[in-house]
Amino acid sequence: MSSVINPVAICARGIRASLGQTEVLRGMDMALPAARWTSIVGPNGAGKSTLLKVLAGLLPYQGEVTLLGQSLATLPRRERARQLAWLGQSEVSGDDLTVWDVAMLGRLPHQALLGAPSAADHAAVEHALKATQAWDWRARTLGQLSGGERQRVLLARALAVQAQVLLMDEPLANLDPPHQADWLGLVRTLVKQGCTVVSVLHEISMALQADEMLVVAAGRVVHQGACIDAATHRALEHVFEGRIAIHALGAQWVALPIAPPV
Repeated sequence: MSSVINPVAICARGIRASLGQTEVLRGMDMALPAARWTSIVGPNGAGKSTLLKVLAGLLPYQGEVTLLGQSLATLPRRERARQLAWLGQSEVSGDDLTVWDVAMLGRLPHQALLGAPSAADHAAVEHALKATQAWDWRARTLGQLSGGERQRVLLARALAVQAQVLLMDEPLANLDPPHQADWLGLVRTLVKQGCTVVSVLHEISMALQADEMLVVAAGRVVHQGACIDAATHRALEHVFEGRIAIHALGAQWVALPIAPPV
């Protein structure tokens, strides 16, 4: 029986990037498959968020990045904004904007300059707000929402883009367990529809629910493989210096912390 190999959505070769005078990424190579969910994990300071910003075209870098077969460096910004949606950490939006208006910002790449939103824009925003269970707040301002509610609205903004690739940096921040589970279901639905999802997660057990995992440490790729593979589990345990252990829980894998010796 032949296996199906997904085409590559994002390819990176020799990626180096610095924050100030500090080199954070030190020659990263990767090929992230299309229509799959890849989680990026690693210890604090590994370069996870910096890598995601480079892949989104938000930070300068050395090396080569391609998005859906096109060079990220030469791809027009408007075209990139249609193909790739971004949800960052602790994003700031105007507290006086309504939830509807925040989500509508995701449609800007599809609108003519100074043009009014189309029926397709309205339909996309409605769908995104309902998918994130934020529809009932559409007339409220962002300043009236809790941290978890704001995060769901910002996710709706990213979904409203209807991009082929969705990059998310710590998307579970401020979400309680039920809404983390809702996020997981939403990601799986997006992937089934052909979307490519790449997420940086601190929640290792949640990251293990992805299709693929990119394990990074000290600005380098340590391992890339399927989340169900034993080699991926060993790489995870190694980069966290034996302080976690990967165990099977039914049909899933979970990461359990290991206390240091007394």
